[in-house]
Amino acid sequence: MARGYEYIFEMDADFSHNPKDLIRLYDACKNKGADVAIGSRYVKGGGVINWPANRIALSKGGSLYTRIITWMPIKDPTAGFMCYTAKVLESIDFDSITFVGYAFQIEMKFAAWKLGFKVKEVPIIFQDRTKGQSKMNKGIVKEGILGVLNLRWQSLFKNYRKKVRKNSR
Repeated sequence: MARGYEYIFEMDADFSHNPKDLIRLYDACKNKGADVAIGSRYVKGGGVINWPANRIALSKGGSLYTRIITWMPIKDPTAGFMCYTAKVLESIDFDSITFVGYAFQIEMKFAAWKLGFKVKEVPIIFQDRTKGQSKMNKGIVKEGILGVLNLRWQSLFKNYRKKVRKNSR
């Protein structure tokens, strides 16, 4: 952002996300009105390849749980393949983002949505990693379950908007 980029991307570096899909995320923001574009496994046209059934169930269950608790209209809230417009990241108070691990993905989407930004899900095919190992563990699952409840509760009191100082631009 310090270099003036208007679009900032996030993706896994283990080849679970196809770099060719970056252009589709960019297009959603540049030409289709999205402020945040999510590479989504769980919208029509999206899916997963080479994932064990228990991992699919955990992911889909976690997504449904998150939607029910937060009321966020996002089918893949844990997705890590994103395009943010600079205005979204400039608006979010990162000191108010408290999650780490996979739940960080949920809170970033939640903050953008709560701030009124337009979020669009773009279908992608997610392939299980070809390099590295999963960081999924019981602690991450616990953070997801309890953290999402806390996220919803705290959202009644928390403002994700960056505070503007009077003497700043």
